[in-house]
Amino acid sequence: MKPEPLPTRAAGDATVLSRQAIARGADLILVLGGDGTINEVANGMIPSQVPLGILPGGTANVLAMELGLGSQVDSAAERLGRAVARRIHVGKLICDDRPERYFLMMGGVGLDATIVTAVNPTLKAKLGKLAYWAAGAQQFFRSIGQFQASIAEHREQYGFVLVSRVRNYGGDLEIASQASLLSGDFEVVTFTGSNPLRYAAYMAAVGIKQVKKMPGVTTRRAERVQFSGSAHIQVDGEYMGESPARMEIVHDALTLLIPETYR
Repeated sequence: MKPEPLPTRAAGDATVLSRQAIARGADLILVLGGDGTINEVANGMIPSQVPLGILPGGTANVLAMELGLGSQVDSAAERLGRAVARRIHVGKLICDDRPERYFLMMGGVGLDATIVTAVNPTLKAKLGKLAYWAAGAQQFFRSIGQFQASIAEHREQYGFVLVSRVRNYGGDLEIASQASLLSGDFEVVTFTGSNPLRYAAYMAAVGIKQVKKMPGVTTRRAERVQFSGSAHIQVDGEYMGESPARMEIVHDALTLLIPETYR
């Protein structure tokens, strides 16, 4: 098919446009945008066999950084030209009162999703990732809300749970260091406690790649995580409401163009 540019104008457009393109016989979909736009496109493509290629055009570009494509469009396009199509597993968020939502990168429950709700859109447009740090700083003056999570038959109370398919967090940090788009499960990193100073220490440890050695931080592998109690939820950096909810792996869901160097 002849290449056809399909600009988005509102939230949700990318899902509709990608679904329509596949219905018209598209044999490849390239998306230029941030992680939220990539998420929308993927939700319109799953479970088709049509390959998805990504080009960085957002604030954090987590998936592009994870794949080694970088944050510059020209160099990413060059690397993408040498990529191979790989069938990958994805996550799915399931809530009783909302439509199901697939995610490629991560789901966060608790503190980080609360931060997403506090980000000022105008500040984000001007400062990029710094807007998230500004929103996060506000949370360290109040008690961190608590909820329950069941992971591989282990149930406990937490302030933040990261359910990840990628190592990158925010584009230049690393929390789930053993996560992989090619694995058949999540790496689930949990954080206990309600004292905001404790979470400041957690984030400092993230910065020096020592967070998994911190008391109160636990890592598990799982294909399904159940959340109860009331807590904010984000997937791929986009706010998705509140728990109760669950996240689970969907096997053989999407064809993604992945550089051969990715492991």
